[in-house]
Amino acid sequence: MQAKLHLTRRLPAVLLLGSSTLIAQGVSAQGFVEDSSATLSTSNIYFNRDFREGDGQSKREEWAQGFILHVKSGFTPGTIGFGLDAQAMLGLKLDSSPDRTGTGLLPVHDDGRAPDEYSKLNLTAKARVSESTLLVGSLLPKLPTLNPNTSRILPQTFEGGMATINEFDNLSISIGRLTKAKDRNSTDAEDLTSNNKNQRFGGSFTSDHFDWVGLDYKFKPTLAGSYHLAQLDDIYRQHFIGLTHQLALGEGSLKSELRVAMSEEQGAAQAGDIDNQAWQALFSYAIDGHRVGFNLQKMRGDNAFPYIDGSNPTLANFVQINDFAEAGQRSAQVRYDYNFAAQGLPGLSFMSRYTKGDQAELVAGGEGKDWERDTELQYVIQAGPLENLGLRWRNASYRSSYARDVDENRLIVSYSLPIW
Repeated sequence: MQAKLHLTRRLPAVLLLGSSTLIAQGVSAQGFVEDSSATLSTSNIYFNRDFREGDGQSKREEWAQGFILHVKSGFTPGTIGFGLDAQAMLGLKLDSSPDRTGTGLLPVHDDGRAPDEYSKLNLTAKARVSESTLLVGSLLPKLPTLNPNTSRILPQTFEGGMATINEFDNLSISIGRLTKAKDRNSTDAEDLTSNNKNQRFGGSFTSDHFDWVGLDYKFKPTLAGSYHLAQLDDIYRQHFIGLTHQLALGEGSLKSELRVAMSEEQGAAQAGDIDNQAWQALFSYAIDGHRVGFNLQKMRGDNAFPYIDGSNPTLANFVQINDFAEAGQRSAQVRYDYNFAAQGLPGLSFMSRYTKGDQAELVAGGEGKDWERDTELQYVIQAGPLENLGLRWRNASYRSSYARDVDENRLIVSYSLPIW
């Protein structure tokens, strides 16, 4: 009942603020309003992470509801078109307690408790010239060198500016700078921070900005390549090279992807010397609703793979719980997917994968090994009054010789409603 009361009181105000801000900017601009759109997305997540051994918190378990109103304008007419996008977000606590926080669904106060609700408003100004766009404000850049975390009720977002240039056939150029991060369960825009999983770098270090430039080229419809250069100022610099190929094979299709990310210290080197090369190969074969995949990942150099804290690293074996990115670590994954549309049940899908790692060079000394098993079952209603309603179960088990063993379940109910 308490959650319903908060929803009634706060959601209209948050959504109205996002809508009125956008509309007020565009009432006199042809195309600004006519080409606009609005969508309400909801996500209800029950999250249970059970630590099977070790000291500290024994369980992380929370239940929360998220609402996101996406309002996107069109562009004003002329050589340079201008627009504005808004995201009004609201998160509600449905169940939590101080001994079970830390799921990433909800913020945590100094007293160890999660608030009943939290909200945030993200605004993005945009401009378009020919086939190129410039975005300034709140951003969710999806890059080989940075991928925001969107796996909870509200997404991780960043503040800064980015340009995407599409003036050349088959070539896309991306360039940008980010200065702040707003974590998935936070309302505060904070300095960018380096990840320090398992104390790999002796601490988490803040940076003034993250810069990148990227080239993505399609050599032909079945072959594409990428080169991205990025750096988290005074911490690390990273080169990413990727090649993707599609091949018709028999009655199915073979997809192959090769990646390498080479990282080194940059500027003041706050995290110390960094020497990492992440070599990756991904293969999958799809036929009649079935897809079978095999991934290989090897860390070379003296250090683990560096990335921005809270984000999802673009690694072949970054899975539900672990990233298999310790210094020297070798890992392999086998995966099976099935789309039940092949059996006349569109919207129903299944996935299972197993990832095993070894040769991890631990900071405390010695060599570590681990494995993770993930299973996912999902159904999205395709038509009728409940069209776009999604039901999803994600299960994971992780076992390690150097980190705490974990069993995890996530139950997710999602819904997307186009408003106009």
